[in-house]
Amino acid sequence: MKIIYKDGTVAECPPEEAQHVLRHTAAHIMAQAIQHLYPDADFAYGPATEKGFYYDVDFGDKKLTDEDLEAIEKEMKKIVKANLPIKPFILPRDEAIQLMHDRHAKYKEEHIGDLPEDAVISFYQQGDYIDMCVGPHLTYTKGLKAFKLTQQSGAYWKNDANNKMLTRINGVAFFSQEELDEYLKQQEEAKARDHRKIGKEMGLFMTDELVGRGLPMFLPRGYTVWQELENYIKEKERKLGYQHVMTPCIGTVALYQTSGHWAHYKDNMFPAMEVDGESFVLRPMNCPHHMMIYANRPHSYRELPIRIGEIAHDFRYESSGTLKGIERGRHFCQNDAHLFVTPDQIKDEVARVVNLISDVYKDFGITDYRCVLSLRDPEDKVKYHPDDAMWDKAESALREVLTELGIHFTEEIGEAAFYGPKLDVNVKPAVGAEYTLSTCQLDFCLPAKFDLKYVDSNGVEQTPVVLHRAILGSLDRFMAYMIEETKGKFPVWLAPLQVKVLPVSEKTMDYAKQVNQALEDANIRTQLDERSEKIGYKIREARQIDRAPYMLILGAKEAEEGTISVRNRDTDETTVMNLNDFIAKVRNEIATRAR
Repeated sequence: MKIIYKDGTVAECPPEEAQHVLRHTAAHIMAQAIQHLYPDADFAYGPATEKGFYYDVDFGDKKLTDEDLEAIEKEMKKIVKANLPIKPFILPRDEAIQLMHDRHAKYKEEHIGDLPEDAVISFYQQGDYIDMCVGPHLTYTKGLKAFKLTQQSGAYWKNDANNKMLTRINGVAFFSQEELDEYLKQQEEAKARDHRKIGKEMGLFMTDELVGRGLPMFLPRGYTVWQELENYIKEKERKLGYQHVMTPCIGTVALYQTSGHWAHYKDNMFPAMEVDGESFVLRPMNCPHHMMIYANRPHSYRELPIRIGEIAHDFRYESSGTLKGIERGRHFCQNDAHLFVTPDQIKDEVARVVNLISDVYKDFGITDYRCVLSLRDPEDKVKYHPDDAMWDKAESALREVLTELGIHFTEEIGEAAFYGPKLDVNVKPAVGAEYTLSTCQLDFCLPAKFDLKYVDSNGVEQTPVVLHRAILGSLDRFMAYMIEETKGKFPVWLAPLQVKVLPVSEKTMDYAKQVNQALEDANIRTQLDERSEKIGYKIREARQIDRAPYMLILGAKEAEEGTISVRNRDTDETTVMNLNDFIAKVRNEIATRAR
């Protein structure tokens, strides 16, 4: 594909630039279409992005509808079909300002005004549309083969909340219709799996602006799932010698100054609160508290390793644009632990953490994941604790351990915690980009900062090494992951509603109540549908909304014979069973946490 640079040079597009150029050209074509339909619209920025393109536009008092986006897209197709040549030209700063002034492009005019006086400004023109741009672009509009406008949102001019809110129109562009169709198919699948949609349908959690953005609240059914996850991981940890603690959700600023979080993580923390002459903050993580628990008394080498675990409430000031249901919020609960070890225990303890991750992933059927050794960026002297010798020691130690354990991993620069390197386990969900679920971090830094000690076999004080690890990550995010992986069809042990009892009519209600009571007595999560709705409607709702693994359909025959008709959610098969046999079956699935 041919592209044109700002100096007018035409050349074959380097493969690594092709997608960017395509999307950037699409942004200009969209702007031209908007100009045709809304002559008074004023344009701010319109870049290509990692996933597509957008343009920030001032429409005055006009609020766009879905129909408006369709009209813009239709106009774009006309521009593409016209096959307009795309030509660059260059102007000195003063002439560029005048051009934008004459075209009533006040945002472009302001932007140029911020540039140096000797700046030379490049523009691209296609037909009646002119845009300030460094390029490169396609040579003709017909090069845009497949595109789709996807959504609109708000965006402040220059990302400053003190400035006017503009309309941001997003779109995607591909080299072929087949690629676009595949993308749209994936998006539809993503919508169907979106944990926010499913969570609302199933009544798992809710949000409310009055409570605050990024502060989800778990409803009874959602909290049931949450508790099952908590019980599961705590049981696993107890068997491995973890001791669980509970620590407060706040701490002094001094605590985080000691740990280094105040210097390296302050922007992600909520502002300090001044109380009785002291400054307190909501905690973003738990390691400082656990360091203090270790420091509470003297330790001998014979006690190590000490494994301290906690399901801890944490708070981080995430930007509003990154918030996503319970996957990413400003409050979450971390499946956290800190292992205090001697240097010669590092390998064994990392191995135990890796084995625990593997066991947990097997239990949940997680198979699509990869291991990453996250290292510091030596050039970044602000983000990371400034101790090159410590970093070299920690990175070499963790790399050596992972290699000896036979773990296949890739290395990524600049992804370490500020205090040490880490093993990240990145999962690939059913839809969307991969993200880190589990982590194990090697830390020589914080134990020294808190002056932690143990007495070795020679009676000499030594500084322990700390492993920070999270297996489920945050329970909130893990739950979101499970919702999207299963489409809300949890295995029996995890399902908020395990059995739905469905009497066919009022005549079988008394028998249905007996069955439901027997299930409750067996500690099975059950619900009796006492409504006078048709049985077909009840079944559909139990399957599609409640997503109950089992539905018991009780008609006159079942009541007369003292049996139950069991419909399986996943197979849609119906089996006549004895109630006691069914209870034994369900109890076994719960006890074994069968998938």
